[in-house]
Amino acid sequence: MHRRRILIAFCAALAACAGAPAYAQQDARARQEIAHLLDFVAQSGCQFERNGSWHDSKAARDHLQEKYAYLQRRDLAPDAHAFIERAATQSSLSGKPYHVRCGSQAPITSAQWLNGELARYRAAQPR
Repeated sequence: MHRRRILIAFCAALAACAGAPAYAQQDARARQEIAHLLDFVAQSGCQFERNGSWHDSKAARDHLQEKYAYLQRRDLAPDAHAFIERAATQSSLSGKPYHVRCGSQAPITSAQWLNGELARYRAAQPR
């Protein structure tokens, strides 16, 4: 019985390792995309509305970085879309959507703005 448990544990570990390279590659891509989005926010020079107050791009990046770290600790940001949806779309406290205002343009939702940038970033990446 003990040998059977060891064999089952060994097979489970082996199966987990077999899928590890694909997972690690996907995870690295997700981290790279999210890092790009955070840098994009910081360098945008746009203003970000959170719970009725406007913040500069650096403060917005810092806030999103904190929310991303929280999600990472709980394995809740497996990809860039999950990051946008769970960290960068709305306030966790009030549920109000985040908005972005760049220059004299009308504000848009942060989800629309970040999903657009993610699409541009992905299109520019070599396949």
